[in-house]
Amino acid sequence: MSRAMQCQSCLPWGSWMQRSLSGGRGARGVHVCAASVPGTTGSCFLRKILRASSISFPRGYVGSQGGSGENPVHPSSSHHSQSQLRNVASSGAIKKHQKTLSAWFSHQPNEERQFGPSFSLDAVHVDPVIRESSLEEILKPSPDLTIQEQLQQPCRRVISLHNLFDVDACGRQVKNVVLYGTVGTGKSTLIKKMVVDWCHGRLPRFELVIPFSCEDLSHSHAPISLRRLVTKKYQHLRDVVPVLGASNLKVLFILNGLERLNLDFRLAGTELCCDPNEPVPPSAIVVNLLRKYLLPEASIIVTTRPSAVRRIPAKYVGRYAEICGFSDTNLQKLYFQMRLSQPGCSGEGSRGGSSAEQENLVEMLSRNLERHNQITAACFLPSYCWLVCTTLHFLYFTRTVPPTQTLTGIYTSFLRLNFSGEVLDCTDPTNISMMKYVAKTVGKLAYEGVMSRKTCFSEDDLQQCFEVEMKTESELNLLEVFRSDVFRFFLSPCVQPGKEHTFVFTIPAMQEYLAALYVVLGEKKTLAQRVGKELSEVIGRVSEDVAVVVNIISKVLPLRFLPVLFNLLKIFPRYFSRLSGKERDAIAHTMAEELFKEEDYYNDDVLDQINSSILGVEGPMRHPDEAPDDEVFELFPIFMGGILSRRNRAILEQLGCSIKNLAAFEIAKAMKKTVIRKSHKGLPPSELMDYLFFLHEFQNERFTAEAVRSLRAVNLASVKMTPLKCSVLASVMGTTCHEVEELNLTSCNLDSSSLRTLFPVLLRCKALHLQLNSLGSDACQEIRDLLLHDKCAVSSLRLANNPVGEQGAQFLAEALAGNRSLTQLSLLHTALGDRGADTIARHLAQNRHLRELNLGYNSLTDAAALRVVEVAKKHEALDKVHLYFNDISEDGKRALHSLRMDRDGVRALVFLTAGTDVSDYWSHILNVVQRNLPFWDRDRVRQHLTLLLQDLESSRSQTANPWRKAKFLRVESEVKKMLGKLQDGTL
Repeated sequence: MSRAMQCQSCLPWGSWMQRSLSGGRGARGVHVCAASVPGTTGSCFLRKILRASSISFPRGYVGSQGGSGENPVHPSSSHHSQSQLRNVASSGAIKKHQKTLSAWFSHQPNEERQFGPSFSLDAVHVDPVIRESSLEEILKPSPDLTIQEQLQQPCRRVISLHNLFDVDACGRQVKNVVLYGTVGTGKSTLIKKMVVDWCHGRLPRFELVIPFSCEDLSHSHAPISLRRLVTKKYQHLRDVVPVLGASNLKVLFILNGLERLNLDFRLAGTELCCDPNEPVPPSAIVVNLLRKYLLPEASIIVTTRPSAVRRIPAKYVGRYAEICGFSDTNLQKLYFQMRLSQPGCSGEGSRGGSSAEQENLVEMLSRNLERHNQITAACFLPSYCWLVCTTLHFLYFTRTVPPTQTLTGIYTSFLRLNFSGEVLDCTDPTNISMMKYVAKTVGKLAYEGVMSRKTCFSEDDLQQCFEVEMKTESELNLLEVFRSDVFRFFLSPCVQPGKEHTFVFTIPAMQEYLAALYVVLGEKKTLAQRVGKELSEVIGRVSEDVAVVVNIISKVLPLRFLPVLFNLLKIFPRYFSRLSGKERDAIAHTMAEELFKEEDYYNDDVLDQINSSILGVEGPMRHPDEAPDDEVFELFPIFMGGILSRRNRAILEQLGCSIKNLAAFEIAKAMKKTVIRKSHKGLPPSELMDYLFFLHEFQNERFTAEAVRSLRAVNLASVKMTPLKCSVLASVMGTTCHEVEELNLTSCNLDSSSLRTLFPVLLRCKALHLQLNSLGSDACQEIRDLLLHDKCAVSSLRLANNPVGEQGAQFLAEALAGNRSLTQLSLLHTALGDRGADTIARHLAQNRHLRELNLGYNSLTDAAALRVVEVAKKHEALDKVHLYFNDISEDGKRALHSLRMDRDGVRALVFLTAGTDVSDYWSHILNVVQRNLPFWDRDRVRQHLTLLLQDLESSRSQTANPWRKAKFLRVESEVKKMLGKLQDGTL
């Protein structure tokens, strides 16, 4: 019976829910080992370690205690041999073996080094839950359980890593343990933990641990003896190998990734072998070790995916154990606490406040986990906990320019850590890579969901996507392997009330990533395109050879028409290549359409969306009956661009998903006609931030430079400019040197470090808006350095509604004295006071270029206001000073009213009147008040408006001109209307 039929006999064909949850059903339990390593870095890194050190490491391995049923009779040992064994066990060879294994297993991949130098294998580690299982449970999965029920189940049959080889329920010593788990449950972490524990003396049960990678063993078919195999992988054990067969040496073999070996336990398929010196194929060594015919006293732990568990007959297995991941939310919290609280996690350039920020992140994440949101279901898998931590680290602690990572790169590296070198089924002749299969199947589901704005999928949706094209026995077998091993990694049951029997992508952004991969790989083809491609390849291969033969024959025989016929056949591949070019145009068009969707214009930018999806949104929870918001898929086009970057294409090539250089070049070429053209129309701030982030993810400097040159005005008002966004803006704008007409960073949560990051960009901006950013004296020091730079192009600077204060005024005054570009400076409502204004006035005399100065709403008294005006009278260019909403008396008012532009060369904007007439700037002053009212003290504004109204009424009574009286009445009505709205609270 085929494997697909066997699977169907124990699992209903349509029961996606049942299969996806059977692997996660398990007990809750916390097992913390204070000396092991936190991390789920994936199997590919372990395999690289093993190869690099001539050590063949298994892919996922756990310290175990297992049992075996049948042991041959042990030969008796002499007293001399026992003494020799004790010497060997304490010899330098094993100590060297421990040192070598410890060194290599302590190595961390590049993706881990971002968490700081203190993050290592000797740090605290959180073990996933391990549950004792049985073959019956594997063949007959338990009834459906929702994620909520799995998380709330009591502990049952939980077994620790160090107790896997304890005696079984019948009192028999366990020798063989099969440890299985789906992709992402933490097998690789347990391997590293067990090896390091043994190396450091924390696994005294075994005197020697020998790990093997089944992937390495699968590549060799030449006969080799067990002793030769050990010394080939571990040369320093050559003195230990001769006594491996002795009964007193407690040896543990670790066989990692058994799914990579096609084992045959039939005697007709694999002959018996009990001699460690006899050369046999590597698969035969594994079979005879498990049979207990070879080295019967040795303990063996096998790690594998669920689909390969049945390759070992049950009579050779003493204990089955299932890795259930973090099935307890306390484990998830503990993992995040240790990951995000590591010293140095916040980066080299971080300040002391970063520790508080790390604690705040952990607290928000814990609160979100307690709500049992979808993220709780996602973090059931330790590998997704790693992805959450890495994403948060990227969002909060990226400060370099350009950023060292991209979001697409994080997701691509995450898939490499979990799927690099993985084949879906080694017994299938197609040998399709696991990631390629995922891109074709799950990618299709993801793409259809994005196009229909859908995130929840029913079983009918899954069957239509995965099963509709299943036609052969091989395809059915592959689908069964995918369902048991990989399905739960990407899709999990929805936790929303009323949607428990639907599926969502475990991490929401993964849907958009896989949809983007599906499109960029060219999997989105019509039937005609698929047939045309295959036909073109066939014709292209044979047409040239046939044409040569026919040309030779035609010289002898009068068959002149045949060369013409075969030349016509050659046209077809050329014609199809043009169709392929149109397909790449379509990819670029899809990217542009999705990037600039008008219905998404006023959403939060994508980085804030990702942050909210991880940390949640503070505030009251949505009522179950309330209509949900429309689904947003703004990451989809950004991931499409990111996947086309050279680095991500290289990683995807390792995963079996090839994107040719020519295809990437042609897509980028087509994007110039679509993406750049559509970006010319004005974009809202959040959408512009998304566009800049897209350019960063694309990692194509030439394309980015061409796109940025068209951005003369950059409006990012009200976008929360985190350190990452500042780095992205500085990096993208840094691809060119053109001047920026206007950069609006109003209300963007900027600080001094943000200004430092953006310094090269700010230098090139003519109009710079920095209002409402809580910029204090430290930030003013950065602004001083900016304005004193010899390449500074800033002509208009707005700093309104920032707590500049007296100290900040000193820095700005120094900048005014030496600056040559600034013509407009707004310090409206910046808490200058009289001292700050005096400091500005003293240095203003050294300036030669300023034309307009706004010192409104700064609590200036008569003396300070008049001193500023006196300096302004002598200034070469300054002709306008704003002094409204200051504490100016009637005497000061009269003195300022006496100023004349033609006589004094300066105009002071203080009131809405100018003598017996209305000021030309009355509307400007009232507009300033209306725009800034949300940020000003309303009682004080009401007092000033009352004074302005009294001044208007007094001036109106002094004129007999009916035209002027009408103008006064109009302005008075505007002021009264504003006062009325203030009173009602509607303004």
